[in-house]
Amino acid sequence: MIDLQNKTPKILVVGDLMIDHYLWGSSERISPEAPVPVVNVDSESTVLGGAGNVINNLNALGAVVDVISVIGECETSKELKDLLCDIKIETQYLITQKNRVTSKKSRIIAAQQQVVRYDRESTSEINNKSQVAILKVFKKIVNNYDVILLSDYGKGVLTFELTQSLISIANENKKKLLVDPKGLDYSKYKGAYLLTPNKKEASEATNIIIKDNESLTQSIRILKDQIDLTVSLITLSEKGVAIFDNELRIHPTVAREVFDVTGAGDTILASLGFALSCNKDIDEAIKFANLASGVVVGKIGSATATLNEIIEYESSLNKSTSDEHIKTWDEISSIISELKNNDKKIVFTNGCFDILHIGHVKYLEKAKNFGDILILGLNSDDSTHRLKGKNRPINTQDDRAYILASLEVVDYVVIFNEDTPLDLIKLIKPDVLVKGGDYEGKEVVGQDIAKELKLVQFIDAKSTSKTIKKIRNS
Repeated sequence: MIDLQNKTPKILVVGDLMIDHYLWGSSERISPEAPVPVVNVDSESTVLGGAGNVINNLNALGAVVDVISVIGECETSKELKDLLCDIKIETQYLITQKNRVTSKKSRIIAAQQQVVRYDRESTSEINNKSQVAILKVFKKIVNNYDVILLSDYGKGVLTFELTQSLISIANENKKKLLVDPKGLDYSKYKGAYLLTPNKKEASEATNIIIKDNESLTQSIRILKDQIDLTVSLITLSEKGVAIFDNELRIHPTVAREVFDVTGAGDTILASLGFALSCNKDIDEAIKFANLASGVVVGKIGSATATLNEIIEYESSLNKSTSDEHIKTWDEISSIISELKNNDKKIVFTNGCFDILHIGHVKYLEKAKNFGDILILGLNSDDSTHRLKGKNRPINTQDDRAYILASLEVVDYVVIFNEDTPLDLIKLIKPDVLVKGGDYEGKEVVGQDIAKELKLVQFIDAKSTSKTIKKIRNS
């Protein structure tokens, strides 16, 4: 996994802001008035869409984000500002234009399927006054950011002249500018660092039907040369992402299940921008973006991926190393917050686990069965020394943590230095606390904090102390 934790790059997004509105329900009959399903709406939700979904993705990754756009004098604009404020995004660079309607896309979802979508919006180009205002702001703040992202949804904000001016200013200030393009004429993006068209869009823009590596190479090279890109890139859906700088390379996709591709392009743009702003090279950035998009297409609607979700996803694909499951107290605190927001049942247990044996493994397997996520608190070397004596532990805390983290049933390992895991249990607040059967009838540290206490019997004749004694005797 590319190390991008605890990174907070500053990224500026310019483009078409909109709202994605969802009506969630079920359908059990066809309307007698027309051959269409009748949807009984149970709930509704609104999230940022368009360039707003790029912002949502960046925010989920931990970036500091600002946005420049043009909105209308309408209720949707007020709603959009509220959504931005909810995720602590400043709205000071939003320019209001009279007689303009901010885009709102409403989708009716039944049985996890989109039934219909209806839109309210203005799609005409923003006026000259708004363009001048954007350029004035952009020139003033461009050097405050690591990367610039243009999210073009064809709703009129990124006009030809404005887009070319933004690219020119970014290049003058040596800022990478990435574009999610729209339409057939890519000449308005000339000079950008890279574009993120999908295969269909690239085919239409270059008039080349991409059907094999030869046509792919031809199309991607035309984009690089004619649009004067530093890097040429084409997303290939289930086949991954193709890149061309001096040679063609294809990074395969890592998606397991695809439920909804809504907003996947926004995730690609955001995750590429995030990785590049953290000084990762383009190949590393694409690998990261592939993982991020693999997370979001497994969700319904315009979704985002956090770093913790990306790490877990990579782990589920057996592409991570064991030490990525060893967490600091700050890291586990952030992870716990996400897990609880996703209604995951958290199981906690602890111990020294000095010399791992089948008794330990069977115990941990049973513990994991009590919930969704198993967090193991591991006594540090100092803590083990105080509890077990001067000759313990046999293995260092780093060695023990790595071996435990490699077990399929263990989701996270957290090292603690105290004699008991009480402070760690207070931090995690697990749903289930698991201890060995030898605690039957005894007070268990932290049992008043967890919702439930479970005792698991150990396998007879299996213990670290007996293993050490046997080695010494032999």
